[in-house]
Amino acid sequence: MNASRQLPVPDALRLWMDRIDLASYRADSDPCPLVHVPDPATTLVWRTTADGHSALLVVGPRTHAAYHEGKDIPVCVRFRITTGAARTLLGTSVDEITDQVVPLGELWGPLGTRLADELAGLASQPTAVVDHLAAALSARVDAVQDQGSATADLVRRASVALSSNSGHSRPRVDEVARRVGVSERHLRNVFTTAVGIPPKQFVRLARIRTVLPGLRRTSWARLASDAGYYDQSHMVAQFREIMHVTPSAFAAGRLPTVPC
Repeated sequence: MNASRQLPVPDALRLWMDRIDLASYRADSDPCPLVHVPDPATTLVWRTTADGHSALLVVGPRTHAAYHEGKDIPVCVRFRITTGAARTLLGTSVDEITDQVVPLGELWGPLGTRLADELAGLASQPTAVVDHLAAALSARVDAVQDQGSATADLVRRASVALSSNSGHSRPRVDEVARRVGVSERHLRNVFTTAVGIPPKQFVRLARIRTVLPGLRRTSWARLASDAGYYDQSHMVAQFREIMHVTPSAFAAGRLPTVPC
């Protein structure tokens, strides 16, 4: 049986984390492939495997859907990092880890490796893992929060504007740049470094993530309009490019049977 619950974000991390989840997965509970939807966010993941091993990983922004065979994950802790905060928190340009999964130790060095070892010692106590990881991240925030704060704030404001719909259309990148007081080129450069993808690609992923929950219950014409597409055919074309299947196939559960 798969299970997941959202946990409260500690006050010290509210500007740095969108959400925290604690989950577990059983490979035999669902014959369908495991779907990883596109996500512009960077996520810190700690997980265990059925053979008792654990890993502390950084999952970079995901620009396309991925489909994999399910496997037993007794414990999976996910800290989803707020848009614009990952570069400061992780100490690397996020575009270097886009569509990649890397051990935190590769970014934090011995500190990340030691933290992974400490969490491994708490593997039988999932809530203790969450608390210990939150405390480590809070300490990291205290050490780096003054670094790049102006850029992080600019990127946060830009991402909110790019995600918003006004009259069933999303603002253009040049409009958002003017709104936050920088040139379009400057916004594109700092956004890509801080988020891992350019602003236009961020908008494409935001649209897809808007569409996914309504595929089975809302007309596609309405979905396309609400998400800011030109029309339904525009939505279908981008959906197929990013999700690797058509909207009708995805809604019916006809998913790729091999990793992609």
